[in-house]
Amino acid sequence: MLLNFLKCKFKVIFSFSVYLGVFVMLAYLYEMPKGVWEYAIILCLFFGIVFLSYDFYNFKRRYQELRDLEKSIEFSIDNLPVPKSEIEREYQKLIRTLFEKKAEIISKTDSDISNMMDYYTLWVHQIKNPIAAMKLILQSEKGQASDQLQIELFKVEQYVEMVLQYLRLGSDNSDFLIKQLNLDSIIKQAVKKYSILFIKKKISLEYEPVNMVVMSDEKWLVFVVSQILSNALKYTEPRGKISIRREDHQQNILIIEDSGIGISAEDLPRICQKGYTGYNGRTDKKSTGIGLYLCKKILHKLGHSLEIESQMGVGTTVKINLTYKNVRVE
Repeated sequence: MLLNFLKCKFKVIFSFSVYLGVFVMLAYLYEMPKGVWEYAIILCLFFGIVFLSYDFYNFKRRYQELRDLEKSIEFSIDNLPVPKSEIEREYQKLIRTLFEKKAEIISKTDSDISNMMDYYTLWVHQIKNPIAAMKLILQSEKGQASDQLQIELFKVEQYVEMVLQYLRLGSDNSDFLIKQLNLDSIIKQAVKKYSILFIKKKISLEYEPVNMVVMSDEKWLVFVVSQILSNALKYTEPRGKISIRREDHQQNILIIEDSGIGISAEDLPRICQKGYTGYNGRTDKKSTGIGLYLCKKILHKLGHSLEIESQMGVGTTVKINLTYKNVRVE
């Protein structure tokens, strides 16, 4: 703080030093008695130090006021200190103008986002009706084309579900209901949802009942397990294998492992970033880079964690640590 004060008062201190130097030089040239000009210099220095000290006291108090104001100015500028000069008054007018402009922009942005969220939420709910109708129509049809259409329609339904979960997660009132859950029931719901893809791709499932009770939210946890299964099915070749098991009986860690194409080492650190698709996504051209991002964010809010291990050409292992810590309210 002292250094900042000296920087602010540099011109004053420099000018005072110059004037004092000129006085000493003139006193010496005109052969003024030494005791007289020394006494004058001491008086000047004394009063200069007194005024500088008083100025530093005011500077320190003002500086602290501004530092305290910095913590609350994001919400209100009503507590701005009383301006002590015309230049401070003009600066405060500028701050108030900028704050009002910022408030207008934030208000308009919030309104636009709210309208967009309302529209997409309505769209997601409306699109479910034609999807349900198409499913009923296809169930009455027979043939390979009908089976393929059912699979593609199922994918559309899952993408719509992902959009809905994305919107819900981004809202301020995400509906989390934490309670004790039988994890085997969660796994069976997810497996049943994707049974059509297991059958179509002839992928074998190795499932060992985990016999685990966890503290979590059923709807969101089903979504996470389903999304990880969806990724495993997407990147596992036909006649491959997916296994679901508990790591050991001492830890609440669920493991979902596949024999798919794997994830490259350089992609692993960023695979859960929003919109990041990596090498597989660029090759597949269908990846959105949203699924694992949602999984990690949901688990974080539920007090769980996610870890992914993979090797190209060997497969991927996803570990969901379901140890309950604290729900993240953001």
